[in-house]
Amino acid sequence: MDLTEIQKLISEFNESATREMEIETDGFHLRLSKNEVTAQLLQQLSAPTQQTVSSSVENSSNENKNEQTAALQEEGRTIKSPMVGSVYLQPKPTEPAYVEAGTHVHKGDVVCIIEAMKMMTEIKSDVDGVVKEVLVNNEELVEFDQPLFRVEED
Repeated sequence: MDLTEIQKLISEFNESATREMEIETDGFHLRLSKNEVTAQLLQQLSAPTQQTVSSSVENSSNENKNEQTAALQEEGRTIKSPMVGSVYLQPKPTEPAYVEAGTHVHKGDVVCIIEAMKMMTEIKSDVDGVVKEVLVNNEELVEFDQPLFRVEED
């Protein structure tokens, strides 16, 4: 795709009722969206293009994440994300959160939803206990195996 084709595509997309569009062809990838993007997501998306990180910095960052995860596991069980996607802590924007700190959950209770590729997946508690900490924000982009909640088992 050349610049003229891309500009025409963007113009037509802006005039259409389509909310999102993604194109991938011959090593070229373009994603257009009219949906609101949180500031944190923008920061995460723009960060890779602005960073040149040495491997020693990456290693220390990974070690810090591993230490944080180990500390969380020592303090209670964690409910982790089974996939990459956007986490929603409430069923609808106008409804209360599924759980918050202090909420008692049973095994199988829905604690949040993760949206990946327009598929909504309910994340359920695998333990009985009290939610001690919500480790993510609503509409935050989460990674695979990222801790979402810390639960103190009964």
